[in-house]
Amino acid sequence: MNFDSKVYWVSFWLIRSFYRNLLLGEVQGLNNIPRTGSIILASNHASHLDPPLLGCNILRIITYFARKTLWKKGIGAAWMDAVGAIPIDRDGESDIKAMKRTLAALKSGGVLTLFPEGTRSPDGTLQSAKPGIGLIAAKSQSAIVPCRIFNAHKALSKESKLPNLNLSIHIVYGKALLPLEYDPGKSAGKERYQKIADNIMSAISKIKRPRLRVL
Repeated sequence: MNFDSKVYWVSFWLIRSFYRNLLLGEVQGLNNIPRTGSIILASNHASHLDPPLLGCNILRIITYFARKTLWKKGIGAAWMDAVGAIPIDRDGESDIKAMKRTLAALKSGGVLTLFPEGTRSPDGTLQSAKPGIGLIAAKSQSAIVPCRIFNAHKALSKESKLPNLNLSIHIVYGKALLPLEYDPGKSAGKERYQKIADNIMSAISKIKRPRLRVL
């Protein structure tokens, strides 16, 4: 791990500038994000733009996941290491390493971005939650901030290589959920983790698209 806070914050401000100058829509609910303590930002997922744009409104260092296959020799891999991204893979050893780093980040009071659906939605429609976020939430007992991003699939779809700058992306950060609100019990197992994931996805689904302000 070669985390470099300078690289993180330079990247943060560049992405923030990109969003606020080219893709800015309504941003609501920033007051719902706790200023301290471990947090999981749990959001719908429809575009590669989701992780950076979700985090560029928050003045705290955020830990992101990225597919291990993206770690190829070159500046891209070096950059992901520098901003503290966690590589994930489907084989057991890599998953264990990723889980250890994830829980360590949360137990130290960090902020983590997770997408309960596990994969991008092709048309922006909400998909079923996978149990992975439930496991991490149960183990860390972190506050969960349900988030919803609108229009990201139109701004940069699965098939697109360049963003459509004629659209605005709207982001809403919902009210934080405490463990007692999303965790049904203390027993371990996939059933409990799935229930937590479903509760989080339900909170995301209740977030409505913001009404645009008329100037």
